[in-house]
Amino acid sequence: MARSSISITSCSLFLVSLSAMAQKQDAFLSAQESDPVKLGWMQGFPPPKDKVLSAVDGSFFQFPALRWGVVHMRELLPTVDVSRGLQAPQPLPYQLDPRIDSLRFQPWGEKSEMTWNASLWKNYTDGIIVLHKGQVVYERYFGALNEERVHAVMSLTKSFTGTLASMLVAEGTLDANKKVSAYVPELAQSAFGDATVRQVMDMTTALQYSEDYADPKAEVWAFSEAGNPMACPPNSTGPIGYYAYLETVKKQGEHGEAFGYKTVNADALGWIIARVTGKSVATLLSERIWSKIGMEQSAFYQVDGLGTPFAGGGFNAGLRDLARFGELIRNKGKWNGEQLIPDQAVADIEKGGSKEAFAKSGHPELKGWSYRDMWWITENEHRAFTARGVYGQTIYIDPTAEMVIVRLASHPVAANSANDAYSLPAYEAVAKYLMTRK
Repeated sequence: MARSSISITSCSLFLVSLSAMAQKQDAFLSAQESDPVKLGWMQGFPPPKDKVLSAVDGSFFQFPALRWGVVHMRELLPTVDVSRGLQAPQPLPYQLDPRIDSLRFQPWGEKSEMTWNASLWKNYTDGIIVLHKGQVVYERYFGALNEERVHAVMSLTKSFTGTLASMLVAEGTLDANKKVSAYVPELAQSAFGDATVRQVMDMTTALQYSEDYADPKAEVWAFSEAGNPMACPPNSTGPIGYYAYLETVKKQGEHGEAFGYKTVNADALGWIIARVTGKSVATLLSERIWSKIGMEQSAFYQVDGLGTPFAGGGFNAGLRDLARFGELIRNKGKWNGEQLIPDQAVADIEKGGSKEAFAKSGHPELKGWSYRDMWWITENEHRAFTARGVYGQTIYIDPTAEMVIVRLASHPVAANSANDAYSLPAYEAVAKYLMTRK
């Protein structure tokens, strides 16, 4: 595939593959054909010239090379640790159920059923794990991902940011009804200045900000350029760093009226969190969660050129550790009898947000959903809720079925709408099966 015409050589960090967004799904290599190990990306010392991937020209984030890039971000971009601490990992209990592979479900908009196993290939899965009542009942790895590697989780990162904020609100450290400018005066003249913290947490801010990756003039590219950790050309006149960009965001409309999914909300929230705690989201996440629940690996955030963690999409972690986090949330913030996250914080996530505001957001395929604390609330009969990231990243929590699913993927199309039809009904089928199995 030809590389996109947009790259970070112009000081714009390549967030998504523009060419991938523009092409039809049937134009891509299949999951089997695009296996990054079989294609030989970055193998050898040095690799052959036609197998070299780079952050300089954005090639590492172009499908099919993307399938290698999502598990090798740290080799190409600067990062900051989310330490797991020095204690021994806590093993997860296993009771694998091979029958899950043959479960059948009806994809949205299709006449024929599909098996769970077939859906994993359809969605370019890199790794997937299913927990039921805290036990691992299913676990598989594909492509470049294995038990020892971490994977970029993209916008799933936002749910970690939202969870930290919800914890601070429950503890009284953060007042969700206060204006953003009360905590971050630097944002007083921006669109965020007169928004409440709650409106930022639920993305009901009114911002002049587009994340249409197919539009070269969309604000997301200026945001990307500001967050680029590489050296910018001497004639660059834009803001440097995520925080500096946030100060330039303009208001469009009235806050609180509609849900608008915009990454800059998460980075504004990350700044608020850092201001009230005196710690970055990376440090706070480590201290409050990552070092407390027996993680196997330290995680990391990608950072901008000033070392600021990308709170809206820069998190990278292992499959099992993400499952541990999901299980912590499913158990109302309690782990081994210790309340690590206030139960009020989890309850606030689970109650969901405004369905009316969500309905105005332009997600017709997610009818009846809501958004709260940077989590997506399905509002289905099981009250399932999920953290989501482009290319197919998911933590799906079904409280009724006592189930957690984590799926890491490298779908050629960034938008989740490309895989939801083959994922969300599959998750519901597994939930129903687990509730009835003997």
